Amino acid sequence: MEIDFTPWLNMAIRWLHVITGIAWIGSSFYFVWLDNHLEKPKDPKKGMSGELWSVHGGGFYHNQKYAVAPEALPDNLHWFKWEAYFTWMSGFALMALIYYWGADLFLIDKAKMALNQFEAIAISLVFILGSWVFYDTLCKSALGSKNKLLGILWFGYLTAVAYGLTHIFNDRAAYVHIGVIVGSVMAFNVFMVIIPNQKKVVAALLKGEAPDPALGIKGKQRSLHNNYMTLPVLLMMVSNHYPMTFSNPYNWVILAGLALVGVLIRHYFNVRHKAGTGLALPISAAILFVALIIFAATMEARKRADYADVGASFAEVQAIVGKHCTACHAAVPTHESFDEAPAGLKLDSREMILLKAPLILEQAVNTDIMPLGNETGMTDKERAILGQWIKDNTGK
Repeated sequence: MEIDFTPWLNMAIRWLHVITGIAWIGSSFYFVWLDNHLEKPKDPKKGMSGELWSVHGGGFYHNQKYAVAPEALPDNLHWFKWEAYFTWMSGFALMALIYYWGADLFLIDKAKMALNQFEAIAISLVFILGSWVFYDTLCKSALGSKNKLLGILWFGYLTAVAYGLTHIFNDRAAYVHIGVIVGSVMAFNVFMVIIPNQKKVVAALLKGEAPDPALGIKGKQRSLHNNYMTLPVLLMMVSNHYPMTFSNPYNWVILAGLALVGVLIRHYFNVRHKAGTGLALPISAAILFVALIIFAATMEARKRADYADVGASFAEVQAIVGKHCTACHAAVPTHESFDEAPAGLKLDSREMILLKAPLILEQAVNTDIMPLGNETGMTDKERAILGQWIKDNTGK
């Protein structure tokens, strides 16, 4: 009996990543909501800045917040950090397993930049760590106290990075990398700022000293930043399922637009309890989302326009499929990475090509996610010929 442990390991790490990610983002959403709904205490204790009564699961809860810290440290103090740490560790392990170990297929696009595995991984790490240094330096600068300006600069930086990565890596890998960069910044915020500052407050209380209020202010700021990055990072981490976004010629513009949609939605939920908050934010997000759909379709159509009237015979299609597909998708694959045809898809006959035409159309014509990493150098004209033949023979 032979067991291929790689897909099982992939599933286990991905499952852990999803579980811990839900826990981390859930706690982020809850605490920002809690902070926004605190009311002035009716019977305040020293240092207490707000309180809130809530009901859930058949029980009543009474939350109290201290502007800096209580006078004495409670016996049991619950920390929220391992959700963030395990989300990052599992996510990075998953990226290493897929995009570093399988760099030739999933990370590198030699049509953009002829990198070897070591060079591609090095570039990836430089972008991830360099982005944290940029963001952290920005927060510690004179602009650090101006959240709106800081957010605009950070958004502009990420958009520029998205443009750069989509011109270096495989498009799908570029999208995931922006997600890894944002997720890493969020996790490093917890590990490098929020938790250390909380530990300093606890240490001061244990010594009988008054904690520095600036520690809590800085921690809250980074927590708020994390809150606004949650919806964009979730989109980026599932983007590999939606090739119409990353395979577009202007994929970096689409990513920036979708991230902005996420920020607008998150901001609406953060402020909707305040007087005067209407539906302008969600309506703006919906309009932007529809505009992005139209933009993406227009740019994709323009990309294919040069090959709109190509001829297409089965002999041409068979040659294209034989050159770009059957190394993996055949009864006996010849590609070194596959012992069996991925997903059981075998394209070594006219009948199978017709049967799987909708999938081929989605993966190799309307988008360019196949061949993986465009390892065989499939051209736009070849994709157009394949698409025209499918249209002529299936009506699709």
